Amino acid sequence: MAQEINLPPTANARISPRGGLDVLSRNEVARLRDASSGGLHELLRRCALAVLTSGSQSDDPRAARELYPDFDIQVLQQDRGIKLELTRAPSVAFVDGEIIQGVADQLFAVVRDIIYTATEIEVIGKYDLTSSEGITNAVFEILRNARVLQPNTEPNLVVCWGGHSIARDEYEYTKMVGYELGLRGLDICTGCGPGAMKGPMKGATIAHAKQRRGSNRYIGITEPGIIAAESPNPIVNSLVIMPDIEKRLEAFVRAGHGIIVFPGGVGTAEEILYLLGILLHPDNADLPFPLVLTGPRSAAAYFEQIDQFLRLALGDGVAKHYEIIVEDPVAVARRMSRGMVKVREHRLDSKDAFFFNWSLKIQLAFQQPFDPTHDAMAGLNLHRNQPMHELAADLRRAFSGIVAGNVKEEGMRRIEAGGPFQIDGDPQIMRALDALLQAFVAQRRMKMSGEYRPCYCVRAPGE
Repeated sequence: MAQEINLPPTANARISPRGGLDVLSRNEVARLRDASSGGLHELLRRCALAVLTSGSQSDDPRAARELYPDFDIQVLQQDRGIKLELTRAPSVAFVDGEIIQGVADQLFAVVRDIIYTATEIEVIGKYDLTSSEGITNAVFEILRNARVLQPNTEPNLVVCWGGHSIARDEYEYTKMVGYELGLRGLDICTGCGPGAMKGPMKGATIAHAKQRRGSNRYIGITEPGIIAAESPNPIVNSLVIMPDIEKRLEAFVRAGHGIIVFPGGVGTAEEILYLLGILLHPDNADLPFPLVLTGPRSAAAYFEQIDQFLRLALGDGVAKHYEIIVEDPVAVARRMSRGMVKVREHRLDSKDAFFFNWSLKIQLAFQQPFDPTHDAMAGLNLHRNQPMHELAADLRRAFSGIVAGNVKEEGMRRIEAGGPFQIDGDPQIMRALDALLQAFVAQRRMKMSGEYRPCYCVRAPGE
């Protein structure tokens, strides 16, 4: 007799937008309904399910689909606009039969960004995605279409990076930092998920309320490959889905005015290397960009190890681009506030926009999407026989490949089929990289759930 599977409760609903996405063309609706390999329906369904299961403790992108195998979402063309029809949707997204409004808003953000990228960026080809300028213009247009670029606003957007799987004391610390930022009138942008992405927003909401501050921004920027593993947290009031990790990273540094890094794992290391690789470029030498690495006292050893790895791989000069502050949320917030003043002055002097950092030089190597196949990972140039910003670009790719092997569906399939990625390079860098990754595993910074099996093998030449 077949064993009965108990699936969680579901609900059906039809919802309308509150603004920001009122109409779509017939062609756009048809593409969103197209379930063929060239259609957008499966992408829409996957991202929508991630939004509807906000708060999930699994970072396996396949888990939600296994729990809700019959879930479906359809975009309906109506006489007065569009509606979303949800079938067998997770009941956790509803209260007394009505969908939670923040969830509904995020669902329409998913539709908006998927169709805009598919039509304006990819099909129409308005931007040359083989050139640095074209990619930056595409990032700008996606952010503008999502209405997160606000003119006549002083520089005040702090990007917070960090792990989705962090210890409780680290999470509480992110809330304290967010609270101090909020008291100083600063808005928050994160990767939109749980852990260090949720904590700063949660702290800031209390501070903003105490200051009687309205129009607060809690921006979450994600991408389709990772949204299922890091579902948007409920505080996000501006969700943006970029088409790939490279455009997501560029969106952070173009829209943000300063960055705080909390403890995390390989994804956080990837973000650090991305930004430092850009700041190491000679064209960005005089550009103010406050960068603070911070955490509770229990995370001091973590940041010491990150600092040692960065200095060994990229030279001691890299340390001038960041400041490490341990167990002092007030000092972190004050450092960001002072940094905003310098950013404002520089933007005025250079006649650059407050809402988008056009002056920042980002090389094509940091912008082109990296597809982490086994051959691509084995072919990375992780040696010192190149400028430091170029080495940082390939180190960033190495961490990006490990993220893919950990939590992205395509990467996980590749590891299951072909075994761990092989990573080779300079012996000193490889030994330091291996030690860093082993520390991440020991501290359970790689996964939120399940026993971790490494998706990589680090080797030094001759070993």
